[in-house]
Amino acid sequence: MFRFFYQGDPFSEAAKSLAWTAFITGLLLIGFGMLVFLLKDLFAFLAAAVFFVAGFSAIGYAIRLMIARHKMKESDKLYRENVEIHFGDDLDI
Repeated sequence: MFRFFYQGDPFSEAAKSLAWTAFITGLLLIGFGMLVFLLKDLFAFLAAAVFFVAGFSAIGYAIRLMIARHKMKESDKLYRENVEIHFGDDLDI
């Protein structure tokens, strides 16, 4: 009922597409490698900046955790009125 006409072998077309993709990827990798080789000072500065910012972020996170821990520790000492704690199987769920 329906006829499908292929322009050549579909496996051949897939292999051709894969080969072109690998070729372009290889050229991009070579170009990026040359760029890093020629501008190594710039890339070293960028990497150092990333680690510097990550270090400050980790310190800020640690400080926030210490403050939260301190607040949780202080809240355990509070006395609460009209609070009942029930243990056992007679809970209405």
